[in-house]
Amino acid sequence: MDHLLVLLLLLLWNSGLQAEENHNSTEPVRLVGGDSRCAGTLELKHQGDWRPVSGSDSYWTLKEAAAVCRDLDCGSAVSVEEREGSSKRSMWRISSYCVQSRSTLRECAASHSSRYILNLTCSDLLLQPNISGSSSVDRVSEAQQQGFHVLRGSTFTISCSVQPQYPGGSFQLTFTSSTSALKYTQPAVNHSAHFLFPAAEPAHQGSYRCVYHVYVFSHDFFSESRLISLTVADLRPFIIRAIVLPLILLLENIGLYFYYKGKRGQRPSRREKAEPDYYNLGVPAAEEEGAQGAE
Repeated sequence: MDHLLVLLLLLLWNSGLQAEENHNSTEPVRLVGGDSRCAGTLELKHQGDWRPVSGSDSYWTLKEAAAVCRDLDCGSAVSVEEREGSSKRSMWRISSYCVQSRSTLRECAASHSSRYILNLTCSDLLLQPNISGSSSVDRVSEAQQQGFHVLRGSTFTISCSVQPQYPGGSFQLTFTSSTSALKYTQPAVNHSAHFLFPAAEPAHQGSYRCVYHVYVFSHDFFSESRLISLTVADLRPFIIRAIVLPLILLLENIGLYFYYKGKRGQRPSRREKAEPDYYNLGVPAAEEEGAQGAE
């Protein structure tokens, strides 16, 4: 019984160690000093101390930088460069050869003093742009963009915007449908752009997406918004039906009125009905006139 208890305690202890190891397997790395969490100076927390990673004799390439971008959920590596600081400071030196051996950054870290630091830029350094739409008939907020409806012939606008990160840039509005694909481009003014369509037609029906482009860190970056769908409603058949059907009913009523009025005009008057029909009574009309003279 005692042996079983000891064995159980050993199993629990080993599982606790494994859980702690798995918990600490995520690399404690960050990129600081940039306008985005996906660009800046590479720092590593090792032995409880955050330090920059030295670029001196590290020979880092995009391959090594890709592991950091992946751990930060920042996409792929775009650039890695060595930057000279103002003075020497304590850093972590991480050899690229050690990283290539699939060791963790902490396993490859060694205390070092240098003035050269590593700067990384990942592909997902831009925030996702926003997309919204409105029409001259009915304004639609961004929260209602799952189904964006406009009336045929009405003016509508697709707006693109992004949180301020970098100056300049441009917005590209992409349109796709079952029959065509188009792109419209405007410069970003105050981090936004508005694409005006003067008259909605069935050809405008489809899916729209905003793509923000900007040139920073000597590279072109872009970020895409979610898709919104546009439906063009044509009310002309309903309007024609609403006008024509009452008009037809009105004409039918007018026709029936004149028809029955004409029928009433052909009926004999009450006086005509009161006069006797002498021929039908068998009395000649001349005799009747003589009888009236004798009286």
